[in-house]
Amino acid sequence: MKIVALDIGGTAIKSCLFENGELLERREIPSNAELGGPHVIQAAHGIIAGYDDFEAVAISTAGQVDSVGGFIRYANQNIPGYTGTNLRKIFVDAFHVPVFVENDVYAAAIGEATYGAGKNFHDFLCLTYGTGIGGAIVRDGEIYKGASYAAGEFGRMITHAEKHGDRLSGYYEANASTSVLVSKVMAVRPDLQDGRAIFANLDDETVKNFVDHWVNEIVYGLIGLINAFNPPLIVMGGGIMGNADLLDMIRAKVKCYNIADVLIVAAELLNDAGLWGVYHLARKTASAGERLRH
Repeated sequence: MKIVALDIGGTAIKSCLFENGELLERREIPSNAELGGPHVIQAAHGIIAGYDDFEAVAISTAGQVDSVGGFIRYANQNIPGYTGTNLRKIFVDAFHVPVFVENDVYAAAIGEATYGAGKNFHDFLCLTYGTGIGGAIVRDGEIYKGASYAAGEFGRMITHAEKHGDRLSGYYEANASTSVLVSKVMAVRPDLQDGRAIFANLDDETVKNFVDHWVNEIVYGLIGLINAFNPPLIVMGGGIMGNADLLDMIRAKVKCYNIADVLIVAAELLNDAGLWGVYHLARKTASAGERLRH
């Protein structure tokens, strides 16, 4: 079965064609999400149309997703005007194939649980660090979604209650996302425009201080999650988490809190985890003889 998989994020739209368990024809374009939901949908349509002879479409996307109805329950201003968008209907009408839609972090966690870092664990937490911070709770190999498809919104944990003047600034993702680190560093080193460049310049004391502070912010959130869930494993996703030095820094700081042992690892599938996750869900549904709902 040929399945086109998309991963729609605030920074990029990644896509590929899966056939017989093999990832083929991987592509990536900027999402230009600040231009809004309709622009993102138009870009996604163009990507899907560029593939031939597919039998289903599987979409991993930012935002709170009703995976049964195939629509966006809520999306923040990283993609303006995206809330309420029914991706399933739009792409079923456009391509006349079954369409599956899932939240991007849920999809990444499923990918890691099936093919990656979590494949030997029944329970774990998955967090992704990028434009914001996403999360997923895996219990007995399945995603725990909560009452309204919003469980695992770890980026919305309040880690700085003292920032009461603007409640958004107290959220975990407002202090520990990759985009926050990049914006702060670029204010003094505009030549360092991504995480890779930042970590290549840790000999600059100013840059190193920004990174140390940012790692502390990451750890504040992790400590709360470890105490709340006592997980055996935390999978850290997002491109920047592929940096081994960063993971070592996080592990060392977590150990300082003398809490329960937890294995902290980078996502093995890295930026392709969401693609693998929605592919797995679509294939599993098809193999069970079920028709993906329109």
